[in-house]
Amino acid sequence: MLARLRDVVGERYAFADPYEMRLYQYDASPETALPEIVVIPGTSEEVARVVKICTDASVPVTARSGASSLAGGTVPVEGGVVITFARMDRILEIDTENLRAVVQPGVVNLALSQALKPLGYYYAPDPSSQGACTIGGNVATNAGGPHTLIYGVTVNHVTGLEVALPSGELVQVGGRKSAEAIGYDLTGLLVGSEGTMALVTRIWVKIQPLPPVQKTLMAVYPDVATASNAVSAIVRTGILPAAIEMMDKLSIQAIEAASHAGYPLDAGAVLLLEVDGIPEVAQELGERMAKVCRDNGASEVRIARDEQERQALWKGRKGAFSAMGRLSSDFYVMDGVVPRTKLPETLAKIDAISERTGFKICNVFHAGDGNLHPLVLFDAFQPGQYEAVLAIGDEILKLCAQAGGSVTGEHGIGLEKRENIRYVFSDDDLEVMDRVRRVFDPHILMNPGKIFPGNGLQPSAVRYPPGYSRRQAVAGGEDLWV
Repeated sequence: MLARLRDVVGERYAFADPYEMRLYQYDASPETALPEIVVIPGTSEEVARVVKICTDASVPVTARSGASSLAGGTVPVEGGVVITFARMDRILEIDTENLRAVVQPGVVNLALSQALKPLGYYYAPDPSSQGACTIGGNVATNAGGPHTLIYGVTVNHVTGLEVALPSGELVQVGGRKSAEAIGYDLTGLLVGSEGTMALVTRIWVKIQPLPPVQKTLMAVYPDVATASNAVSAIVRTGILPAAIEMMDKLSIQAIEAASHAGYPLDAGAVLLLEVDGIPEVAQELGERMAKVCRDNGASEVRIARDEQERQALWKGRKGAFSAMGRLSSDFYVMDGVVPRTKLPETLAKIDAISERTGFKICNVFHAGDGNLHPLVLFDAFQPGQYEAVLAIGDEILKLCAQAGGSVTGEHGIGLEKRENIRYVFSDDDLEVMDRVRRVFDPHILMNPGKIFPGNGLQPSAVRYPPGYSRRQAVAGGEDLWV
């Protein structure tokens, strides 16, 4: 197998040394699993040939780029081959006339906006990890970010994909034109599929002109409940900011210690808000929004004086997760969604969980679209704490589902939330999803063990003859699935 893969990518870019492969056993989640072979292709054609070799041998394939997944999406839980896109990191085309760019999956999110900035353009989706995450990974999980409120998530900015199918074919869906093409939206189907149907090898994205002005405001509140109610009040007035981010007291203390951006340490909660557009409109919206904040309990509303202060505030917010290291040796981050009107109630229940269990929980999240990111602080070296934290995470995600929300907003389901997905989808829903997946990947070799619950739809449902392994059975061409 290794020899065949080296024939495709070269000896240097396919290896099976256990020591080297340790680098590819993990992502940003707590889960780990060693692959059997790692391959680093350089072209779309090489990806397709590698996938074909793996499929013919009934070997699982897991894709990987920046490996910043917080849900275990790139952990090779069934071993097999990891295909990493480290070499496929080029911006292939920038077309400002048609507001399009074409990139390879390994392009770092922020790198695209940096390349576009001298031309007066940028790429809108901006996950907090945009300095490390890749656009291929963003496509896999349908990533969002602080500016999701007005600009939408990744699927709203992808007009086409080139993908390598398990059959070894390279297929293009969508492309340069508008996303409103006729027929089935196969691009939309593949965005967010987490590599369980095909591997993305090329991406067509929308770009847009840099806004003439961006106004960033920081509103200070005595507590999270008051700040949460203010979020709903802002939206009710008809103002739709580019971003509304919230941080609670514990988060503020960590962020300010790390960034020195001027966050008030005595605040119970802070909203970071942004409007953009032509100067007159941005100025008016900023003033209106500041008034709504004051009318709804803000003790102070501060407008960034210049671009340097504005960037400092955003740097603090986007570095929030790494700042948590100042509070705890370990933390477990969740990614749930609730309706905006349910924010005060849900956050109060999360606080009650913290009080009951004794684990501190920080809240820093995209308040505008109700995308929560509770961070449970713990010490992984203390026996039983990791298991307790996982139970807390499950409880919080159930709260989100019961509030009419979802168990993921942008991190994906991956390995972490396979069972939590049942909180929002019925068995019938999951069966339909599984049937769609198998149109692309009939033998469940593409990123197996992800998204679907561990019973009923995954390999545990396979009826193997005595003595058969999963791969032997698949290779034998038998009808395995119940």
